[in-house]
Amino acid sequence: MEDEISKKIIGAAIETHRVLGGPGLLESIYEEALCHELSLQGLQCERQLIVPVKYKGVLITGSLFLDVLVENKVIIEIKATELDNPIYQAQLLTYLRLSRKKLGLLLNFGRTQLKDGICRVVNGL
Repeated sequence: MEDEISKKIIGAAIETHRVLGGPGLLESIYEEALCHELSLQGLQCERQLIVPVKYKGVLITGSLFLDVLVENKVIIEIKATELDNPIYQAQLLTYLRLSRKKLGLLLNFGRTQLKDGICRVVNGL
């Protein structure tokens, strides 16, 4: 199920990148446009979801926010930077672990060609 959703997400992300004209915009703009494209394709998505963090049984008051959750299955982390940084993948893996999801996509809209800014992250649970 996650694989099929991820294929649709990647297609929607490429379309979003193409229509917006490539890099140069804020992450929030790519996020909103991508969510609109996903909804046009019949996928349900939620933006800026709070992920609770517990430490030794205590709920930490600082909040983590998922950029996008698609079909309650796949997390999307959106970036808009020229260069990729390994910390982005680590961040997404942490989100996957905390939310007990299996698959995440890191989409860097800051790249000239989006295909160079797509990274799949898997949580082995």
